Amino acid sequence: MKVKNWMITDVVVAFPDDTVEKAIQLMKKHSIRHLPIVDRDREKLIGLVTESELRAYLNPEKLKLSLKEVMILNPITVDPDTYIDEAAKLIYKYKIGGLPVVSQGKLVGIITVTDILESFIELMGILRASSRLDVIPKNGNLDDVLETIRKNGGKVISIGMDVNFEGERVYFIRLEKISLDKIASELEVAGHKIISIID
Repeated sequence: MKVKNWMITDVVVAFPDDTVEKAIQLMKKHSIRHLPIVDRDREKLIGLVTESELRAYLNPEKLKLSLKEVMILNPITVDPDTYIDEAAKLIYKYKIGGLPVVSQGKLVGIITVTDILESFIELMGILRASSRLDVIPKNGNLDDVLETIRKNGGKVISIGMDVNFEGERVYFIRLEKISLDKIASELEVAGHKIISIID
């Protein structure tokens, strides 16, 4: 999944000579927390202001400051073809809430934490009617687990993985809605450890 499939393309922007007060009004009006600052052609990204950073300018004297005096210069950006997990890593690493999306020097979108969370929820199939099987495969053999699922009519939506305190890999297998009793029983007979099932 790429950023271009999840970014907001109808981006609300401001200009360097706009005031802090105007930026705050735009954010309130459009219920946004990130405001890219662009040139007068509305193409080139010059900077960025965020709701949290503008809080420092809420007194009457500072509200009249221009955005070019307070904006973040050279904000961290991504390309539309950046993979969504790379964008998520940047947001996590720099503790930021969103990234302007720039292509060939032009602002083409913005992607926020909310957009990335939505993409992961979609990828994991969390909002779809589904069943989930948490299993520690015998000898780490996930292929055997998946074959048993397939043989019993199960259709995998997504697979997550974690390592427990004993160093064993635990797989969280989300399936299209199905009764898991028969699958779980066959897996246990084969020596796989079932942690939980959610029908």
